[in-house]
Amino acid sequence: MSGLPTRLVEFVGSLREHGIPVGPGETVDAAAAVDVLGLADREQLRAALAATVLRRSGQRATFDAVFDLYFPAAVGTAETAAEVEDLESLRNELVAAMGEGDSEGMRALAGAGVGEYGQYGSTGGMSGWSAYQTLSRIRPDSLLERVLEAIRGEQDEGLGEAIAQREARSRIAEFREYVQAEARRRTAELRGRDRISKHAVAPHTELVSFTNASRDQIADLRRTIQPLSRKLATRLSTRRRRTRRGQIDLRRTLRRSLATGGVPMRPAMRDRRPGRPELVLLCDMSGSVAGFAQFTLLLVQALADQFSKVRSFAFVGLTDEITDMVSAGAADPEGLARRIMTEARLTKWGINSDYGDSLRSFVEEWPDVVGPRTSVLILGDGRTNGGDPNLVAVRRIAERARHVYWLNPEARSNWGTGDSAALRYGKLVPMYECRNLRQLSRLVTELLPG
Repeated sequence: MSGLPTRLVEFVGSLREHGIPVGPGETVDAAAAVDVLGLADREQLRAALAATVLRRSGQRATFDAVFDLYFPAAVGTAETAAEVEDLESLRNELVAAMGEGDSEGMRALAGAGVGEYGQYGSTGGMSGWSAYQTLSRIRPDSLLERVLEAIRGEQDEGLGEAIAQREARSRIAEFREYVQAEARRRTAELRGRDRISKHAVAPHTELVSFTNASRDQIADLRRTIQPLSRKLATRLSTRRRRTRRGQIDLRRTLRRSLATGGVPMRPAMRDRRPGRPELVLLCDMSGSVAGFAQFTLLLVQALADQFSKVRSFAFVGLTDEITDMVSAGAADPEGLARRIMTEARLTKWGINSDYGDSLRSFVEEWPDVVGPRTSVLILGDGRTNGGDPNLVAVRRIAERARHVYWLNPEARSNWGTGDSAALRYGKLVPMYECRNLRQLSRLVTELLPG
């Protein structure tokens, strides 16, 4: 117990590093919960700490992964690890545990699998434990049909095929999570909790890099679009109400001051004419930047009611309008990028981005899209693949528009390196680093006109 306060402080610090804001008040509450509950019931302790430090939805998965490192279920070889003779025996027991929905059994088999097949290292010593190596040997996904048969056998009457499929896949995913947690725990004992927490625990959804997101992380990002759009719409509406009042009306202010002896106690303001701005998005759909552009397109489309008009354009080697595709893409967000690449005319011969010709085709073919009431968002990394950046076209867009902002999904430290023209573009229009959901949310509310 003497090291428990230090352990708790380190745990809270790791949560902060993963984007979960935990202040001094929450830390004190967590310490009080530990003092009352003790360490006898680990799951009760997990629930209590989660209740005291978490304040937003979507943070629990990151919290659980960090908790397992700082408050592990075991040290060294897990006491609950199952004993199995060989790989085939382990797979047979795993099928039985999944068929019964036995979480403790699956956790024990995960410990046995990591201990038997997850060890790796260089000659003369062990480097760590690998969940990937363990899962490659056990191959739980290949057990789907056997797990389905076991699940159906547990039912008195026939279980709907769709429900059985969903349950089987859920139990396989649960086992994979147990393997990953066990591998992280054992590796943390070798290399240190702080290091493994920093590099092996997936960041909170808000901090996931758009350009490096896995398929599951991209799916999580898509699920945030609707709740995030409602939150951002509220912020934009509030800011619009606050800024609706214009400058001081001097005549009316002086007239009012006659009632207070010439002292302008109640300034009169000129009411601004209410009006919603127009928005144009110009998006690079090449390479890894496409994921960032696709997510932003769907988010802005969900915010369409906040603007009088929203028009979307995509480019790779040429520019084409995709407004209708984005409007229809809300029903099938996973297929939006594929439809854009197959149905829009974006390339001439290659798949690499050509900013020069793309910007030229935009200003020449849609000269009336950008006007004095238009705000333009350019989404792209500014990497020209050695071609002409066409700064003249960007300057023409900036001269016509009310505002132009460039959102770059690359780290600021990479701007201007290699074939990047980001710094040159940044001299013409304001450029902002936009690598994750948290940065995008902040920029949307700060930059887009209310």
